[in-house]
Amino acid sequence: MPQVMRGSPVHDVVVIGSGAGGGTVAHVLTKLGVKVTLLEAGAMLNPARDYKEHKTPADYPHRGAGDDAASYFGRKDFGFFSAPTGYWEIDEEPYTVAEGSQFRWFRSRILGGRTNHYGRISLRFADYDFKASLLNDGLGSDWPVSYEEIAPYYDKAEDFIGICGTAEGLRSAPDGKFLPAPALRVHEHLIQKSSRKLNIPCVPSRMAILTKPKNGRLACHYCGQCGRGCVTASNYSSSQVQIFPAMKTGLLTVIPNAMVREIITGADGKAKAVSYIDKTTRTEKQINCRVVVLAASACESARLLLNSKSSRHPDGLANSSGSVGRNLTDTVGYSLGGYVPALEGMMKHDTDGYAGGHVYMPWWGLEQKNKDFPRGYHIEVGGGYGMPMLGSFNGVCRSHEGYGAGLKKAILDSYGCSVGFAGRGEMIPNAKSYCDIDPHVVDRWGIPVLRFHFEWSDYELKMVKHMHDTFAAIIEGMGGRVNGPKTVADTARAISTPGEIIHELGTVRMGSDPSTSALNKYSQAHDVKNVFVADAAPFVTNPDKNPTLTICAMAWRASEFIAEGLKKGEL
Repeated sequence: MPQVMRGSPVHDVVVIGSGAGGGTVAHVLTKLGVKVTLLEAGAMLNPARDYKEHKTPADYPHRGAGDDAASYFGRKDFGFFSAPTGYWEIDEEPYTVAEGSQFRWFRSRILGGRTNHYGRISLRFADYDFKASLLNDGLGSDWPVSYEEIAPYYDKAEDFIGICGTAEGLRSAPDGKFLPAPALRVHEHLIQKSSRKLNIPCVPSRMAILTKPKNGRLACHYCGQCGRGCVTASNYSSSQVQIFPAMKTGLLTVIPNAMVREIITGADGKAKAVSYIDKTTRTEKQINCRVVVLAASACESARLLLNSKSSRHPDGLANSSGSVGRNLTDTVGYSLGGYVPALEGMMKHDTDGYAGGHVYMPWWGLEQKNKDFPRGYHIEVGGGYGMPMLGSFNGVCRSHEGYGAGLKKAILDSYGCSVGFAGRGEMIPNAKSYCDIDPHVVDRWGIPVLRFHFEWSDYELKMVKHMHDTFAAIIEGMGGRVNGPKTVADTARAISTPGEIIHELGTVRMGSDPSTSALNKYSQAHDVKNVFVADAAPFVTNPDKNPTLTICAMAWRASEFIAEGLKKGEL
């Protein structure tokens, strides 16, 4: 039986998950005087211990590679030097994939979740991303909120987190409250020049990285190692920017290593407690509460709701519509690289700036009539002199005949001469892409696991061909040569593996009609008024924009609604 202490207090708000959504909820509610208890399935974060910023391969006997690193310091699926991020596969927490489908599910198991490592690209959704009907293509559904309703919360999130960028006046990329953007690097100047010949906008990236001090945080010192975590908190992570400061108020309690099993409801059908496994003692506990906020990630939140069954909620909590787990989407991904001879012969140097591109290309095809797919994509760019690591020059070693001085010269000559392009496109929800509970498999804690069903449609496959042709044209416009074939013969093989971009969302959709959606416009469950979802699960569409900034904005809005409801005694 779950461990419940006699006379256990009733907590105001219990938040499940500590990523962008959970961190924002904790920050906003504590600022408004609400006591919050946050449950995190992973360990507590210690940036000084867990981040390997400013370290080089030579600092470690295994040079940060292979099984030696894995056994010595623990497995890291994004490489030894990456910030603690989680894993594609967790032995004690399996998931299954239905026959004929593919899906990879990345889970973070440490305070701050994916915000410890994510690319920090911070893009507002456009007006038509919230209202698909504006595009007049008959595809997708409208959100129950508009851009105008969410814009003030974008303002609040950007102003607090700190987003660098420039105002460009593009409908596909709404402007925000920006810090100054850093200067472009050499390869980015060449990319921008080539893209503009094709009438493709190439503008400074919008990134959750400080270029000026803000809220007690130092400006980025351009070490270029953002993927390793940031001990100065110059880039955004919910742990350092929101959760640690909220803990100092005395209003936030964090319980790490808490694997939530289900949300328990009372006779009135409302949530009254959260049941979780204390992974350190392997005992089950319950925590009583007035409000539950799920922010565990889109698929984990769906799993918790589906597993929270009772006589009042036989199909899972907040699921009278049958929509929980449905409408699963991921971002469409495709990448292509090229070699640019114009970059040869440059003096080798540290490429100043943050990790990731200082420019990106917002979608430019809103008015295009001749394309054979309905929506769009943006382009992220790479290049420059990254820190050499083990494996950095495998490609040169494979292509160059010989060894010794000749091979070293080939490596030096080609260093920094490559550019890369990654497309990130919109997926239209379809009935064949969803997650449900596997009836036969449980995890180490006895909790039923998710089963994934997924299928790209022709819309997404045709987009990949357009991406390839566009990237190739930009590379050739730089006087470069494409690494790989001139055309994509098999788009089904070229497109990203479902889940691989780690932008899965839409599984607990919001809407105005309780018969077709799980949540209302405030991310509040139609069926259970004291349950909210504050990650990407409520999203109705999956536009060509990275979701984190919108998660923060929507979570901020929901938090203010929760605080007002508690104040009025309505929750």
